[in-house]
Amino acid sequence: MTGPFLRQTVPVRIALGADDPAPLCEAVRARLEEMGHEVVVVTEHAPWPDAGRQVGEAVASGGADRGVVCCWTGTGVSIAANKVAGVRAALCTDAETARGARRWNDANVLALGVRLTSTEVAAEMLEAFLTTPADAGEAATLARLVR
Repeated sequence: MTGPFLRQTVPVRIALGADDPAPLCEAVRARLEEMGHEVVVVTEHAPWPDAGRQVGEAVASGGADRGVVCCWTGTGVSIAANKVAGVRAALCTDAETARGARRWNDANVLALGVRLTSTEVAAEMLEAFLTTPADAGEAATLARLVR
C-alpha cells in the first residue's frame, strides 16, 4: 500500500477474532503480518459474543497490545469486546474514523463488519489504527470511563 496511510509502525502483538472465517478476516491477518505484527488468532469460528469477549480479554490481560474483531456487521463483536473492563472497541467504517478512535478515544480494539468492508478499506483502517497515537490531552476525559 502506498500513499498517506503507509507509515512505519512498531511491531505489536495483535489478537484477531471472528465469528466466521470470512475472506476479509484472512486479508486482515495477511495485512497485519505483512506490516510486521505478530498476529494471535484467538478464534476464527465462534459465536460473536465469544469472539468479541476473547479478543477483549487478550487485550485487557496484556496478552495482546491491540485487537481486531470481525463479524457480519461488526456491531456484535464490538459490543461483546466492550463488556471487558479496560477495552475500548471501536466499530469503524473508514480510515478517518479509525484514526479518530485512536486519537480521541485511545481505542485498543478495532471492530470491522465483513458485510461492507472491502480489503482495501480494511487495510487503510489498519494503517490508521496502528499508526495513530492517543492524544494525551484526552487523558482526563478517558479517565471518566470507569467501570
